This record gives sequence, structure tokens and C-alpha cells, in this order.
Amino acid sequence: VGFVTSNLPAPARNKFFSKVLNKGDVFVFPVGLIHFQFNPNPHQPAVAIAALSSQNPGAITIANAVFGSDPPISDDVLAKAFQVEKNTIDWLQAQFWENNHN
Repeated sequence: VGFVTSNLPAPARNKFFSKVLNKGDVFVFPVGLIHFQFNPNPHQPAVAIAALSSQNPGAITIANAVFGSDPPISDDVLAKAFQVEKNTIDWLQAQFWENNHN
């Protein structure tokens, strides 16, 4: 699982936080932030329970958060999420190279 912070002032802008969860673990996504869940093993089903606390998530610049996060979000996760080849993801992330390598 993971999420990316919003358009906060630097150095917290578009920071990527992630964690590998095990059975019984809990992870909280802050309200309104870009987030994902990914099961790397298709042979072992995973169960997620979600509760939402707001209908107003605010505004996030998705391209900056997803392709310009620090550290970068895994190519595997982004390729699967956007249903594109990994080289497309690499190209998109390269457009934000300066933001990722200050």
C-alpha cells in the first residue's frame, strides 16, 4: 500500500510513503491523498476493508503526485494501474527527474 502527500511546501511536497502489509495489519490513508493497494501475488487473494470519512477530498495535482513522487512509485504498480508498458512509466517519471533528484 502507499500514498503520496499533496502540494505541501518543500521538502514535504509529493513525498511517497509505502508499506508491505501482512495478515492483520492496518494502514490508514490520509483524507484526499493519492493512494493505492496492490497485491503482488495473484495466487493468494487479499481482503481490504475501507471506511470513508468525507465526501470532499480536496484537490491534488495527480500527475505531479503520481509521476513526480519522492521516492518514485514502483514501475510495476504504475504500469498495472494505468495499463501501460513499463517503458511508458519510465518516460513519464523521467519528465519529473529534476523533482526526484534534488
